[in-house]
Amino acid sequence: MVHLCTNPDCNLPIHHKGKHSFIYKKAWEALFRTDDINKIQKAGYCTPRGGAKGGYQNHVNRNSKVIIPYEKLSEVTLDNYKDGYVIRFFPSQYFSEKHIVKEEFINDPSIVVGSNAFVLYRTYEDFESLPPLPDWQIRSILKYDKKTKTHCIPSNDRRGDIIDRGHYLLRISNSGTNKKQNLFEGPAQGIFAPEYADANTNFLCQAVLAWLIIKTENSPYKEDDFEHLKAILEKHHLLHSPHYENNYILHNGKTTCPLCQRVIMHKELSELISFDDEEGLTNSTEQAGSTRSTKVNLFHMVPLCYSSLENIPTQVAWGHATCNTRLGQRQCFSYHSLLQTDLTIEIHNGQERRFLGYANAEQNFIRSQNGDVWIRISKGDPSPK
Repeated sequence: MVHLCTNPDCNLPIHHKGKHSFIYKKAWEALFRTDDINKIQKAGYCTPRGGAKGGYQNHVNRNSKVIIPYEKLSEVTLDNYKDGYVIRFFPSQYFSEKHIVKEEFINDPSIVVGSNAFVLYRTYEDFESLPPLPDWQIRSILKYDKKTKTHCIPSNDRRGDIIDRGHYLLRISNSGTNKKQNLFEGPAQGIFAPEYADANTNFLCQAVLAWLIIKTENSPYKEDDFEHLKAILEKHHLLHSPHYENNYILHNGKTTCPLCQRVIMHKELSELISFDDEEGLTNSTEQAGSTRSTKVNLFHMVPLCYSSLENIPTQVAWGHATCNTRLGQRQCFSYHSLLQTDLTIEIHNGQERRFLGYANAEQNFIRSQNGDVWIRISKGDPSPK
């Protein structure tokens, strides 16, 4: 049995030497295969689709500076982002006309383009009709120079002691009828805000996912070999939490997909998906983002959004890529949680009334007693699994 340091912010063994550390990935990496280490590592990254054109970073840790679109500013709690934030404007949001800044931003010290905000140009029309102010500069990253004791070294790397300087980014692509060249200037400014998690939260999410890999069907690992990981989960009340079984993240001690409730095989974590035999998912290759997606990927029980931070240890799981696609931006309700709503759904067939299951308050998610699920994908009738 492994006993951990008594410091609540340390997950190292008791009586360890040196500094305290909350993050200790050797708890699983010491025994994991390379594919599984990479799987966990990827789950800790942000991967916004089409991120480059929005000025987003890709495949970087979730504990990074975030981009907050101006239109989402009223929805977020800025104090959530311990690693910083920057506000993104489109030209039409910041300018009233050519070289004229909207009045509400002129004397607002909380939002300053060139400091905690930038303007993103994505079309030639905006660039020509609402151009940057004459004294504006393209955004750049500057590293700290110990000799001059100033931030003056240009860089493309956000690691280390850096600052952002400048006012705007260019992400203008050449359209079919537009013969002008593509304009792509200025470094990525941050990550997609809903994917954010501070370093400690991100680590605990990865620790949970590592544990769920160990619990997959035909896993090559033995639970007793991961005493340090178990101790970390126990310390943070995540080893025996009832949410696993209640939400079908685990069932009878085996890792399951929370939506379809099928047991997840260890090999599915690395096998590439095929949509050939997936009825009703003709367009899934586009929705999944790539035909090289694996069969099982990171699954969020609650959709990631701007109004709250949802990438937390009690809401991550492994789920099928096809189930992720079916679920979309909806919460995954378990039968246990729907039972609490007491909202029953019945089928009427002539004189016969047959109990179907329980639904959520919005009635767009239904489960039967044996776990079959129906999800309403439009304002029409529910779509069966």
